[in-house]
Amino acid sequence: MFKNYFKTAWRNLLKNKLFSLINIAGLSVGIAACLLILQYVSFQLSFDRFNKNVDNIYRVTNDRYQNGKLIQHGTITYSAIGKAMQDDFPEVINHARVRPSYGILINGEKKLGGQSGFGVDNSFLSMFSYPLITGDRNNALTNPNTIILTETLARSLFDVRGSDFQGVIGKMILIDNGKPYKITGICKDAPENSHLWFSYLLSYCTFYKTWEWKQADYDFTDSDFWHYIQLKPGTDHKALEAKLDAFSQRHFQGNKISGSDEKFLLQPLTKAHLYSDYEYEIGKIASARVVWSMLIIAALIILIAWVNYINLATAKSVERAKEVGVRKVSGATKTQLVKQFLTESFLINLMALVIALLVVLLVQQPFNELIHQHLSLTYLFHNGLRGFNVVALLIGIIGLGIFISGFYPAFVLSSFRPILVLKGKYFSSSKGIHLRRALVVTQFAITVALIIGSLVVYSQMRFVSKQSLGINLSQVLIIRPPQLTQFDSTFISRESALQNELKRIPNVHLVANSWSVPGNEMGRDFDLSLPGNKEAAHFTTRKNGVSPEYIPVYDIKLLAGRNFDNADYNADWKNIHNIILNENVTRLLGFKIPQEAVGKQIHVEGREWDVVGVVADFHQKSLRYPLEPLVLFPLFSTYSALSVRVNTKDVTQTMAAIKTKFDQFFPGNLFDYYFLDDSYNQQYANDILFGKIFGIFSAFAVLIACLGLLGLSLFATLQRTKEIGVRKVLGASVSNIVLLLSKDFIRLVLVAFIIASPVAWFVMNNWLNDFAYRIQISAWIFIAAGLTAVVIALATISFQAIKAALANPVKSLRTE
Repeated sequence: MFKNYFKTAWRNLLKNKLFSLINIAGLSVGIAACLLILQYVSFQLSFDRFNKNVDNIYRVTNDRYQNGKLIQHGTITYSAIGKAMQDDFPEVINHARVRPSYGILINGEKKLGGQSGFGVDNSFLSMFSYPLITGDRNNALTNPNTIILTETLARSLFDVRGSDFQGVIGKMILIDNGKPYKITGICKDAPENSHLWFSYLLSYCTFYKTWEWKQADYDFTDSDFWHYIQLKPGTDHKALEAKLDAFSQRHFQGNKISGSDEKFLLQPLTKAHLYSDYEYEIGKIASARVVWSMLIIAALIILIAWVNYINLATAKSVERAKEVGVRKVSGATKTQLVKQFLTESFLINLMALVIALLVVLLVQQPFNELIHQHLSLTYLFHNGLRGFNVVALLIGIIGLGIFISGFYPAFVLSSFRPILVLKGKYFSSSKGIHLRRALVVTQFAITVALIIGSLVVYSQMRFVSKQSLGINLSQVLIIRPPQLTQFDSTFISRESALQNELKRIPNVHLVANSWSVPGNEMGRDFDLSLPGNKEAAHFTTRKNGVSPEYIPVYDIKLLAGRNFDNADYNADWKNIHNIILNENVTRLLGFKIPQEAVGKQIHVEGREWDVVGVVADFHQKSLRYPLEPLVLFPLFSTYSALSVRVNTKDVTQTMAAIKTKFDQFFPGNLFDYYFLDDSYNQQYANDILFGKIFGIFSAFAVLIACLGLLGLSLFATLQRTKEIGVRKVLGASVSNIVLLLSKDFIRLVLVAFIIASPVAWFVMNNWLNDFAYRIQISAWIFIAAGLTAVVIALATISFQAIKAALANPVKSLRTE
C-alpha cells in the first residue's frame, strides 16, 4: 500500500514539475537557513555549560548609587566579598577571586606578548571544569608565584612536540621581568564556549604575599576584583540575593566606606556570556537579543516555506478535484486519500531536506567567516540546542512541517463530493480563497517586518558611524606600552624624549601617551566635590592620566584655560597639583560656563587640585553609553600606551622607523601596535553582526515569499486563461491584463504592510533603547519597506502576467 502511495506521489511531482520545483526550492532555502541559524544559536547557548557545577556557580556583580543615581553597574567589587559571603551564608560553599593579568611571558630568549591570563584562588580549579593535563589541581595554585599554562602556550614557550608535558613542570618563567613563576600544571586550552578565556592562571595569593598588595587579600576599600561563588545544589539564588541588602549594610554601613550605596547581585554563570550589560567585563560576551532574534527569524523562515506549500497545494485543489472524484468512486476512503497527500508532502519535505543539507555544506565556510566561528552540521548535531538533541529536533521540525503543510490540503482535497466533481460542478470554496489570502498576508507581513528591521539596523549603524564623537580617531596608531621597563625617576624623561624623536619621523605628526585610549574603560573616582563645604554633594567621575600632546592628538576642543605643559609633570605624585576637566564636570559642580572653573580648586583623589583647563565632552566609549564626567591628570606610567597620529602613506616604512626609535629608548620590550579606529569599532561588533545576519536571512525570507507568490500567480494565470483571451478579443491592452492579474496580490501585500509596521516598530524601538544615542524610526523607513515589498511582489508577478497578456487569444479561447 505505502509503495503505491509513493509511486503515485512521485508521478504527481513529475506531472507538476514547476509547482514541485517551487515547493522544494522554498522548503530547501527555509530548512538551510534554519540549520545555519541553529548552528549559531547552539554555539551561543552552550557557553560555560561544560562546567560540571554550572548550575550552582554565580558571579557577584556590584551596583553603586550616589545621590540616588546609578553611577556604576559593574562586575568588579572588593577582594573580601567572596569570603565574606561564604562566612555569612551557609548556602555559599565555595568562592574564587579572579583578577585579569596581561603580560609578556619570558623563557630565556623567547618572549610572548599579547597573552591574557587570570590570577585565581586554587578553589577556581575545583569550581570550574578546566581539565589539567598534568599537575595536581588540589594545590597547583596554593603557593605564591606559581602558574598553570595552557597546552598551546606551553608548546609555544618550550617547543613541546608530543603529548608529554611532564618535563615542563617545575620550570621557571618570567612575566614582565618580575619575579620568576614556577610552572605547577598544564591545562587544556579553554574551550571556545568559555566566557572566561585565558592562556595562563596565576596563583592569586601572589598579589598580596609577594607583591605586598594588602588590599588584594581581604579588603572593603579597593574594588578592582572579580568574584565567583558556588552555592549548595538546590539553593534559590534569588532568595540569597534578597539577603544581600542586609549584607551590604553590615559591611559598608550604607555609604560610609565608598561614598556610595553598595548593592550586590548574583548573576548565573549560564547568563554571563549573553546577558552582560556590565562595565569592566573580563569575559567573552555576545548579545542575547541577537541570538533569540536569529532563532525567531529561523522559525519565521521555515513558517513562510510551509505557508508556500499549503498555498500552492490548496490552490491546485481545483485541478485535482476530478482525480479525487475518480478515486472516491473507485472506493478510496477519506483516510486513504489523506495518507496519499501526506505522502506527497513527506516526499517533498524529504527532498527539500536533502537539498538543504547540501546547501549548508556549500555555504558553511562563508557563513563561518561571517560569524567568526568554526561551526558545522557535525557540531550542531553533536552539541544539540541547550540540552535538546538536534537530530530529534530536526526530525520533529520536518515531521511538523509534513503535518502542517500536508494535512490541510489533504483534508480539503479528500472532502470533495465525487458526484458534483465528476459532473464538473465543483467550485473552489470561498473559505479556501480566504485562507490563501490570509496566508499570503502572513508571509508578506513577516517579510515586510524583516525588511523594516534590516533598514532600522542599517540606519542606526550608519548614524553611529557618522556621529561626531568629539575626538578624531582616524590615522591614530596605538603602540602598546613598554611593560618590561620598570618605572623610575628617568622614565618620564625617556618617554618624553621618545615622543620628540618619533615626531621627527616623516609622516608622524603628533605623539601622546595616556593610561587609557578611546574605546577602553577608564577608572573612576567617587569623591569629586568642591572643597570647603563638608555638606557639598559628592559625585563620581572618570579619570585618565595623559601627556601634553593627548589633547591635540585627538583634536579635543579646549574650551577654557590651557593645556598641560612639561612643568605640570613630576615623578612624585605629591608634587602634581594641576588638572583639566571636561565640560560635564563643570556643569556637575555648578559652574555656569567653563571659564568659571579655570583657576578654581576641586576635591578629587582625596585632596585638592587646581583647574588649569576645560575641554569639550567627547565619547570615550561607544554611543551605547552616555557622556560622563572626566578629569585628566598630568601623569605617566609604564602601562600608558602611545597614541601616534600618522600619515598612512608609506605606512610600512613609517612603522619600521617607529620601531627603531622604540627599541632604542626601551630595549628588550616587544613592539606591538594597532590602529585605533579598528579597535574602537569593535565595540559595535555584535551590532554589526546582527545587522549582517538580519539582512542576509531577511533576503532568504523574501526569496521564499517570492517563490510562493510566483507559484500562486502562475496558478491564477492558468485558471484565468480563457478570461484573458476573451478580454483581449474585446480590446483589453497588455497593461489592463497585467493590472487585472496583479491588483489582488498587491492589495494583499499592502494589507501585510499595515499589519507588519506597528509590530516592527515596537520590536526595533526596543532594540534601539540599548543605545544612549540613537535614531528615531522615521516614516521613510516604513515607506521604503512598503515600496520594496510592492516592487518585489510586482516583479515576481509581472513576468507571468505579461507572458499571459502577450499570449495569442485564439489559443487562450481554445483552452479547456
